[in-house]
Amino acid sequence: MSTKLGMVVAGICVLHAGAAGAGHHSFAAEYDGSTTFKVTGIVSKMEWTNPHARFYVDVREPDGTVTTWNMELASPSALVRNGWTRQTLKVGDRVTVDGYPGKVVRTRGNPRSVITADGRSLFAGPVDDPTAPGTQR
Repeated sequence: MSTKLGMVVAGICVLHAGAAGAGHHSFAAEYDGSTTFKVTGIVSKMEWTNPHARFYVDVREPDGTVTTWNMELASPSALVRNGWTRQTLKVGDRVTVDGYPGKVVRTRGNPRSVITADGRSLFAGPVDDPTAPGTQR
């Protein structure tokens, strides 16, 4: 009986691991690496979560409307290795973001760099940034 139970538990673990792995996406599946965007706006939200940190930028359009951009960053641990902390971007900060737009939702972005109001330039590029040295597409 314990052998059967062990097999069932092992099977469930394998299925669960496969489902979790299938949920991760590649850069090419989500973002348009052939074009870039540059927007300036105000950080309206910051999410320091796995598997990817995110921040949202409210951009005032020429007609006065506000468009919220959803920016997907690397994992928090990768950001820490690049000098980021939970306090690097705060709600209310003015930023200029340069990156790649989403393929489906054009206001979803994958930043290469984030420039803060005080002039700091933060590397935000993903591990699979198509412009990174040695990256194959």
